[in-house]
Amino acid sequence: MRLRALLENDTLGLRLLGGEDELDRTVRGVMTTDLRDPSRYLSGGELVLTGLAWRREPEDSERFVRILAAAGVAGLAAGEAELGAVPEDLVLACGRHRLPLFSVVEDVAFATITEHVVRQVSGERAGDLAAVVDRHRRLMTSGPAGGGPEVVLDLLRSDLDLTAWVLSPTGRRIAGPTAAGSAAEPSAAVRAQLAGEQLAARRDGPRGPHRLTAADGMTYSLFPIRSGDPGDDVRETVLSDWVLAVGADADEWPEERLDLLYGVTQLIAVERDRRNASRTVRRRLAQEVLELVQSGAPPAEIAARLRVAAPVLLPGLGTAPHWQVVVARVEWGVTAERERGGDGGARGGGDGGALPGSGRKGADGGAREGAARDGATGATGATRDGSARDRGAREASSPDGRGVPGGIPGGITGGPVAQSLLEEILVDPYATGPEPSDRIAVAHTGDEAVALVPLPALGDGPSDGATGHPDAEGVQADALLATVREPLARGLAGDGRLTLGVSAAVHSADGLRGALEEARHARRVAAARPGRVCAAGHQELASHVLLLPFVPDDVRRAFTARLLDPLREYDRRHRAELIPTLEAFLDCDGSWTRCAARLHLHVNTLRYRVGRIEQLTGRELSRLEDKLDFFLALRMS
Repeated sequence: MRLRALLENDTLGLRLLGGEDELDRTVRGVMTTDLRDPSRYLSGGELVLTGLAWRREPEDSERFVRILAAAGVAGLAAGEAELGAVPEDLVLACGRHRLPLFSVVEDVAFATITEHVVRQVSGERAGDLAAVVDRHRRLMTSGPAGGGPEVVLDLLRSDLDLTAWVLSPTGRRIAGPTAAGSAAEPSAAVRAQLAGEQLAARRDGPRGPHRLTAADGMTYSLFPIRSGDPGDDVRETVLSDWVLAVGADADEWPEERLDLLYGVTQLIAVERDRRNASRTVRRRLAQEVLELVQSGAPPAEIAARLRVAAPVLLPGLGTAPHWQVVVARVEWGVTAERERGGDGGARGGGDGGALPGSGRKGADGGAREGAARDGATGATGATRDGSARDRGAREASSPDGRGVPGGIPGGITGGPVAQSLLEEILVDPYATGPEPSDRIAVAHTGDEAVALVPLPALGDGPSDGATGHPDAEGVQADALLATVREPLARGLAGDGRLTLGVSAAVHSADGLRGALEEARHARRVAAARPGRVCAAGHQELASHVLLLPFVPDDVRRAFTARLLDPLREYDRRHRAELIPTLEAFLDCDGSWTRCAARLHLHVNTLRYRVGRIEQLTGRELSRLEDKLDFFLALRMS
């Protein structure tokens, strides 16, 4: 803004005392001071407001004005509340240094002038930045010359003093300001909290911005970076949309500034669309490989396709990588019963059908045939025959939408949603850029997405098993679940569900079919568990964990009630802690000394409790069979 604009507003109570020829100076800020030497706090272009408390003798005026002129301030406004009329020596000093001087009437507070100047300057800066953003948008839409999201985030920081980050749906940092002096980046926990808040808000529907005081005590404003057609159902994109997290409270921002930030999100969305388009080749490669795997193609043919895919997914690697398979399924319209673990896929079927062109009856129907041909172990699944498909067709036409892709009448297919989601969440959560996602190939079919995750080859290993090298462990189901569960569960809200299955790593085409079936079977194990987001890994397919989810609910309840209800009732009446004691005793493999030490009990007290457990249940904890029954009952309860 210009200095002369201050005289056009009568409510500011300003009267010009000198410097008529300098009123076209630009005001870039405002500062109130009564310091004798405020130079350390001046950067140039300020309107300085002063109550004249620094003036003790006429010579002080010359000294004070000289300091302001050297700092390049735009003008000086002196209040009349302290000394009445502005002293003549100050007027003369300002005239000598060509510094515009205003007087401020007694009944106008400096805060009123400050608020007016800040509002005007911020609005003009926003207008200038909007022009820059628009120019940057034109550059990015015509090619990649714009420089990516970091450029516009640096502009926000330098021109509007706003620090912002672009986050994935799980809180991974995709982009942030690169200029020096930016605010500290939020921690991983805070980023996950912000992402979860935005996902929940997107399901509720309001435009935003959504404000949140996070765990670090900072207030953030969240702006969605939306992909796809604005008319699409929110469930088609909510789990893959990015978010712009601004480290400021936008509650009282003017519409101009809000519109500017939404313009920034549209600009970043252009870059997002470009990156999505760049995944087309990797998606096609994954689709081709999986079609070959599912159609029973010879391993040599699959290996040839993998040799084509490896340089694209791992450029410069030079050797054939190991591969890992991750399967994801996103469903909408999930009932509370199914959230508790009642996935139809866990009882029989439930995965998507064959990939296009595979000629395969279903995802699980050929598992036994493939296992026999490829030597895969533990990879058999439930049969999906024609009657199952006919039943699914009947359900698809039912009023409640059961059997419809995604479980929603109108057919929101979960496969594309799961595909975009896997492309986001399979990136290392500690990675700070988008490049790692360029090494993941994801295909989809029906409600299922399948990811081929390449791992560097680290020595020779068995053709159909996992590598033993610790660096070749790749994706771990527990770690993946811990990263994504909290934010994604909020985006799934009350009607969505995500289940994930992770295979072991294999290093040849011979093992890839087994890895695919292994990942699908692990996903069905995860689907039998309670929760909106569940995952299971290949390690769980060779233990009792594989069996427990498939025990019918009525059998489960009866079994656990017969063994544990007497102990629970006794604990309720006597606070004897028999259940915790039983858990600790089994966890210590029946060692009296180790269990007593863990519970901080005397061994005799522990023997008394175990004796009471045996008396109430009629079992003996010295017998392996009874120990096993107690162990399973605790796991199923």
